[in-house]
Amino acid sequence: MSNALKFYINGAWVDPVKPATIDVINPATEEAYTKISAGSSADVDRAVAAARAAFPPFSQTGKAERLAMLNRILENYRKRKADIAQAVSDEMGAPMDWALNAQAAAGEIHLKSTIKALEAFEFEEQRGNTRVMREGIGVVGLITPWNWPLNQIVCKVAPALAAGCTMILKPSEIAPISGVIFSEIMHASGIPAGVYNMISGDGPSVGQVMAAHPGIDMMSFTGSTRAGIIVAKTAADTVKRVSQELGGKSPNIILPDADFELAVRSGVESCFSNSGQSCNAPTRMLVPRDRHDEALAVAKKTAETQKVGDPKAQGTVLGPVVSEIQFKKIQGLIESGIKEGATLVTGGTGRPEGLNRGYYVRPTVFGNVRPDMTIAREEIFGPVLSIMPYDNEDQAVEIANDTVYGLSANIESKNLDHARKVARRLRAGQVKINYPAWDTFAPFGGYKQSGNGREYADWGIHDFLEVKGVIGYGA
Repeated sequence: MSNALKFYINGAWVDPVKPATIDVINPATEEAYTKISAGSSADVDRAVAAARAAFPPFSQTGKAERLAMLNRILENYRKRKADIAQAVSDEMGAPMDWALNAQAAAGEIHLKSTIKALEAFEFEEQRGNTRVMREGIGVVGLITPWNWPLNQIVCKVAPALAAGCTMILKPSEIAPISGVIFSEIMHASGIPAGVYNMISGDGPSVGQVMAAHPGIDMMSFTGSTRAGIIVAKTAADTVKRVSQELGGKSPNIILPDADFELAVRSGVESCFSNSGQSCNAPTRMLVPRDRHDEALAVAKKTAETQKVGDPKAQGTVLGPVVSEIQFKKIQGLIESGIKEGATLVTGGTGRPEGLNRGYYVRPTVFGNVRPDMTIAREEIFGPVLSIMPYDNEDQAVEIANDTVYGLSANIESKNLDHARKVARRLRAGQVKINYPAWDTFAPFGGYKQSGNGREYADWGIHDFLEVKGVIGYGA
């Protein structure tokens, strides 16, 4: 990777001001397979200067010009899709099929959705004698996570570009190579110098510097709630807008009339998808108490079919989790579930049989989980499911809402009208009924400590806009 040790600033690949590197670990081998440069405040200053200089002319471009840019990015993204998949597999341990058809595909899908949304977007409207204008907010700082690297990069870069903003991206230092490839795509697409900039590095040295920088008008952050709080506090001194998509502890209410075996099986598979490393994973399965044991049997059978292993091996469903830190955190939470009295249905601590190296986690299911248990309250971010019995629908809704998070929720029922009524009672930014297909035009974001703002398609474009009223403009 020729550009791994460089940053992309003002339309060119440049060396960091102060040489320093970070190892990139392959979680399947626990070994460093490449290095990236670690940025500093001096690099942020350079990128902000470039973005600020580029903003006045870029903000005045028309919709047609921005659409042409996004279409070029989409064309070049497709050319590099296999490279992206390889990078994602190496840096976060995703099985190759998943890396290509889910991880790399997500970026392509979001580009297509943003293009379609921009085609229909109206930036101005007339209200009597006033012209209401929606304009790019300015220079935006974008901080993206390691678990869905391309999904989150494109969810921020594409709508920011559509809105007429200039930007600085900091990809996760844990899974950074896919971000380098994306920056090569932006360069190949002829994006004007300074409009898009990318700096690698850690949170304190780059992310917090961006959040505090007076030359950045808005921060868009996806990551943990803990880190999101730091970004928001740091950004407060300059009164910049902060949009955040943070943690989750999503409930999955299986109502008594659901297709029970299908609902439980699909819930396990959804929870374990991406090795459980999704902020909206349905990690709390709520089932009628009189069918709790039946749910455990279905969940056990399903979990034990999830093949864990080498991301490059044929048939692997779950790769490792991303890092030693995550592995140890997950092990500790599994131990807490056992100590606090939950029923260990399958899985448990340690690596799966036959895997002695790599951050592999045993697919784990707990039953008889109470709302006060640690595994029911903390985001685990691994293939660990908590099954919780309920006595009636009101109690199910109460348990579902009894969390500091509110990113996503699920409901399973054969009665759509009934499911719709339950959906209205759930305090979450997104509610899914009967495991629907992914909708990239639906608003994505959370209530409570799951963040603020919304991403995807036109919702994402709105997040990067300011509203101006020109009174006396004339009808």
